[in-house]
Amino acid sequence: MSTTRTENPVILGLSNQNGQLRSSVKPAGAPGGGGGGPQPPQLNQMIKGTINGNSQPAPPTNAVIKPGDDWKKNLKLPPKDMRIKTSDVTATKGNEFEDYCLKRELLMGIFEMGWEKPSPIQEESIPIALSGRDILARAKNGTGKSGAYLIPLLERIDLKKDCLQALVIVPTRELALQVSQICIQVSKHMGGVKVMATTGGTNLRDDIMRLDETVHVVIATPGRILDLIKKGVAKVNQVQMIVLDEADKLLSQDFVVMMEEMLGFLPKQRQILLYSATFPLSVQKFMNAHLQKPYEINLMEELTLKGVTQYYAYVTERQKVHCLNTLFSRLQINQSIIFCNSSQRVELLAKKISQLGYSCFYIHAKMRQEHRNRVFHDFRNGLCRNLVCTGRFGHLGLAINLITYDDRFNLKAIEEQLGTEIKPIPGIIDKSLYVAEYHSETGEEVKQ
Repeated sequence: MSTTRTENPVILGLSNQNGQLRSSVKPAGAPGGGGGGPQPPQLNQMIKGTINGNSQPAPPTNAVIKPGDDWKKNLKLPPKDMRIKTSDVTATKGNEFEDYCLKRELLMGIFEMGWEKPSPIQEESIPIALSGRDILARAKNGTGKSGAYLIPLLERIDLKKDCLQALVIVPTRELALQVSQICIQVSKHMGGVKVMATTGGTNLRDDIMRLDETVHVVIATPGRILDLIKKGVAKVNQVQMIVLDEADKLLSQDFVVMMEEMLGFLPKQRQILLYSATFPLSVQKFMNAHLQKPYEINLMEELTLKGVTQYYAYVTERQKVHCLNTLFSRLQINQSIIFCNSSQRVELLAKKISQLGYSCFYIHAKMRQEHRNRVFHDFRNGLCRNLVCTGRFGHLGLAINLITYDDRFNLKAIEEQLGTEIKPIPGIIDKSLYVAEYHSETGEEVKQ
């Protein structure tokens, strides 16, 4: 179990069932507290447009762009992102998005996303992908990876063809929803790019009906898209580009057979873009078998983002909630993500956190998909301070791993996998608050 501190502003909303636990709310000025706020209507529209794989029609622009106009004056730019940025996204070559000769309508969507300049992975990927060459890229999450493949993908879509032209395969439902939202937003000025998200856990009949209409881009999980292809519903004979996001997971034992079978249905002349944080043997084998002279990109010295500091603390199982309560009360935490290794532990811990008086949502694979979507996006929008879930993700902040003595070998394996060092929790923290050796089974201090 670990907790990640993020730097997003916090607005505490009312929580309810389906992963959104109700609790007594801490004062806004106190650690772990917050205030209420409405959800932007744009997010509601976005969720409605992608929850069942449907994309919203492109909103009309306010003015017709004529040659010679200063088209940037008509853009509806979001508030400037004032969050602290690390060298993972700032160590660029100084390129501009206009340098890549992109369609103006695509540039409008890019700038209205708040993307001012390409990140390092975007600088490396976009021109190569536009040339049609296969790519194998190692990139961390949170560095602009989605834009690195969505921008060239959208640039190469031919709206004169009413057929499926690009696939983006991702390992999880939440990532599929997130990527589809980005794709819809970036392409909204392009005059009718049809984007669809399809994942397991959603209504198959809805997907079949949607694919009966024009769809240019599909973002999907492996099992669902393979099922649609085999049924003859998703016609992939004209797909020119396929993206594997988090390829290390997609090519693991859970998915590799499906990925191999899926590629058998695609045209032999297709472009494959692989993005992977790690580079296991499975990715190497797939690259050798299916990629043609790929352009390799490696911007990683270690897997952990430079904005994340990791610590570990030895605790007994019964002391973990006490330790979390101490962290919440002693640290000024904007938002936290707490990871557990089972759905049962997720719900139990979320209930205990809410009983301590902190707002808490939870999310796990056994929940209905619409409930997962709502919790995920409400948390991203700042409607709750704490999220308990399975899996690991995070962009900026502090990661504290609460482990028992028996977990010490697992910790070493994680360090080797991530290529990073997880340090002991700082000595200035009173060890009697969390270290197992300082307590007996009854909770009393042990004399040294």
